[in-house]
Amino acid sequence: MGDPRIGKHLLREEGEVVVDEVTHHWFAYVRPALETGLALVLLVGSWFVDVHVAWALIVVAVVFLVRAGWMALGVVRDRFVITNMRVFRVHGVLSQSLATMPLSRILDISVQKPLHGRLLGFGHFCFESAAQEQGLRDIRYVGRPDDRDLAIQRVVQRAGLRGPRVPN
Repeated sequence: MGDPRIGKHLLREEGEVVVDEVTHHWFAYVRPALETGLALVLLVGSWFVDVHVAWALIVVAVVFLVRAGWMALGVVRDRFVITNMRVFRVHGVLSQSLATMPLSRILDISVQKPLHGRLLGFGHFCFESAAQEQGLRDIRYVGRPDDRDLAIQRVVQRAGLRGPRVPN
């Protein structure tokens, strides 16, 4: 249910291999967890109120539970993939979206690490390209963002897209 099946998007006959498959940092699940907690509080609270009010609390709790489950499933099914040829993102629960960008079109990668992200080990990527593909512009809640940025830079360098290597 949570696996977006990345392998079917690879150009295996062209020699494309996955360098890194990025799932979201655990912090992306905080909001669904808080909504689940609120729903549980409402459900327990419905035991202690008048029956005419309890049904409304139960309905609201079920709405929160469904919404939290939907958000959590969306986070699980959102993958950012770095290959030796391109970067792409697959996301969506019922309908699936695929956004891809060849390594040669990546002009700039910004890594934003808010204070809580620095403390917890996550950041957000912002890709700049000539075409400004919106599906890949912002990748949020990336764990170990510095390592992932270096992985992309290594792949770009190995592909010879940024000029010759400078000897040490």
